[in-house]
Amino acid sequence: MRISKSIAALAAACCVWATAVQSPATTVRELTRIKGEGQFMLSGLGLVAGLRGTGDDGKELAVARPMAALYREFGNELASPKEFAKAKSVALVWVTCTIPDKGARADDRLDVVVSTIYSASTLVGGHLVATALKGSLPGQKAIMLAEGAVELEDTALPTNGRVREGGRMFEDFLGPKIEDTFDLIIDAPFAGWSAASQIAIAVNGKADPINNAAAVAIDERIVRITIPAAERTDRAAFLADVFQADVNPSLLDLPAQVVVNQRLGAIIVTGDVQIRPVAITQKDLSITTITPPPVGSPLNPVVARSTWTDLKTSANPAETAKLADVIAAFRQLNIPVSEQVNILQMLRKSGQLHARIVID
Repeated sequence: MRISKSIAALAAACCVWATAVQSPATTVRELTRIKGEGQFMLSGLGLVAGLRGTGDDGKELAVARPMAALYREFGNELASPKEFAKAKSVALVWVTCTIPDKGARADDRLDVVVSTIYSASTLVGGHLVATALKGSLPGQKAIMLAEGAVELEDTALPTNGRVREGGRMFEDFLGPKIEDTFDLIIDAPFAGWSAASQIAIAVNGKADPINNAAAVAIDERIVRITIPAAERTDRAAFLADVFQADVNPSLLDLPAQVVVNQRLGAIIVTGDVQIRPVAITQKDLSITTITPPPVGSPLNPVVARSTWTDLKTSANPAETAKLADVIAAFRQLNIPVSEQVNILQMLRKSGQLHARIVID
């Protein structure tokens, strides 16, 4: 079976060689995930000790109670939570850990994140007391123990910190079991019928080149895989073939997109975005144009100011502009990114911007 697959794959490679060298390929692994794979959040309530007077006010009973329970666990029973009234060295924190897509095995160590809940002003110098973490759904059991020194990742946010490799799994948390038939889920940015069809073709060409029956596109985001009977004794090798299958990105028929992150002040424009000539005015936009007067010299120019500017392109008026023209046009918009986003949305609504706008 392996030999026949190799011969068929070689023949297929010869047929598409000219196209492949012109268009770099991606792989099925980079476009999809197995249904059931995904990050999983563990969480729990914990205490950070060792703070230098920056912890929670001990008068807060919601903080004093877990501290009293910790004392009790170690054989130091207190008469009342009020005994913590002057304590400022401990903070009640929310502890979380994200298990990666592929899951985790017992004794794997992962980073955990801690965030204050009450009045603690900073976690500098703190140490997370051993805290059990469990799944976020009701009734799920604890599968991780978290403990360790808290590090601040951003000094501007001193109430949030990270414990490097502070979480230790004490049992396996694995991804989905691969049955004879399973689904590949196409990542949302690549979703579409063309993408699903091309991924199915790529999988069949790599994993089942003779029958072309291993993969079929179900909808815009699902490709269903059926493992051939001869491959079921070595599922790992079959999956490796599936995920290593090359896909030509130019055949995915992805839409032109403008991706905006207002928090970071960033706008990403894909190379196939098109825009038609249009005029724009905006409250903060001011264009200064210097031209020589009819009589005089450039040493004594006339300055004309306007709140309007054309998004001119190198194309003919009836033609659409390509990426270079779009970039050149937006360099004229010397206004905040948030206002540029509003203009982009208006251009989209007017039908002059030929692209999908994604607000991240």
